[in-house]
Amino acid sequence: MNVVFISPNFPLDFYNFCSRLKERGVNVLGIGDAPFETLPQHTINSVTEYYRVNSLENYEEVSAACRYFNEKYGKIHWIESENEYWLEKESKLRSQFDVNSGTKFENLSPMKYKSQMKEVYKSCGIPVARYILIDDYKEAVKFANLIGYPIIVKPDNGVGASNTYKLKNLSELNYFFATKDPHIRYIMEEFICGHVETFDGLTDSNKNILVSSSHVYLNSIMDTVNEHQDMAFYFQDFEGKDIEIIGRKAVQAFDTKSRFFHFEFFRLDEDKEGLGKKGDLIGLEINMRAPGGYIIDMINYAYDVDVYTIWADMLIYDKCFYPINRKYLVGYASRRNTSDYVNSIDDAYNKYGNKILTTVDVPEIFSAAMGDKVILFRSKSKDEIFRIVNFLLQKPGQCSWEHFD
Repeated sequence: MNVVFISPNFPLDFYNFCSRLKERGVNVLGIGDAPFETLPQHTINSVTEYYRVNSLENYEEVSAACRYFNEKYGKIHWIESENEYWLEKESKLRSQFDVNSGTKFENLSPMKYKSQMKEVYKSCGIPVARYILIDDYKEAVKFANLIGYPIIVKPDNGVGASNTYKLKNLSELNYFFATKDPHIRYIMEEFICGHVETFDGLTDSNKNILVSSSHVYLNSIMDTVNEHQDMAFYFQDFEGKDIEIIGRKAVQAFDTKSRFFHFEFFRLDEDKEGLGKKGDLIGLEINMRAPGGYIIDMINYAYDVDVYTIWADMLIYDKCFYPINRKYLVGYASRRNTSDYVNSIDDAYNKYGNKILTTVDVPEIFSAAMGDKVILFRSKSKDEIFRIVNFLLQKPGQCSWEHFD
């Protein structure tokens, strides 16, 4: 089997996808723009061959690398990156080289455009916030007056929470129009008073879920990015509950064959006319790649499995060989280097040392959304997960973490 993997060296832990394949005898053919001599040894060891391009942004260069691999190793069976940023490039390469194990470019739109994601959610009975694609100023003002402020605007084709804004009045809407990037098409939607819950996992070729998880965000990702806040979320007890039921509906509605998936939902914190009652779930967005933010590590810690191995076995055998029995809840808390906290990391280890799994310094390119230092921890008690979050993120002058719910 020949698997092309785009950017095996970044993000830093993605070499694990490659290493699990290579251990099973797969030809892992890496394409990246980092000089070979700068690659960590574990990345070098994880690939069969590495083809360096000047820029991964240059489609012709990446296509030439695939042609080289195709001529040297034979038919390419998979082209993957597990990175939202390269999703479009993956799909174009699959179309060009007739790789049928993933989504091709002509079928990619529902995975890239937020407006089309909403339409797929609606097609399987999952409600979504009202929205329009912004074509001109008058339409935007009319829509805002219809649904009321605040409103959310974000790129229809965007990654993460970048260029996402909450506009509170006409003045802020005017400023947005005066300063927005004219090359980006934006979607405008009604503001939902709720919090994000996810349904994440990995499927086989028949959309059977091999492993799954659900996480509850304790504050807004948009606010984390725009207001440089701390962040916290946790792996919740989800089996048999509404988040799993609605998540499985979404798995069947989208093109999830042999893929990781990351579905985001709002759980309403108050009644919303036309959408639902407090506690109901509303479709938000999807990401058809491995869930980010150290969620793979959290799944590993919750089940005591290796998701990279499950993914590799899915590619090769179309099945999972691990028993999937959740043992723990897992928490995530991130701190900012510019903030002061009541308790130090050493204090946390002294108090909860047997619960803390790891601390990670986040690469700068990801720190806006993820924080500067991430701490992962686990417990069988939801209350203890909350206590650890509060201990890690409490600041001077606060009785508790101000975003703690």
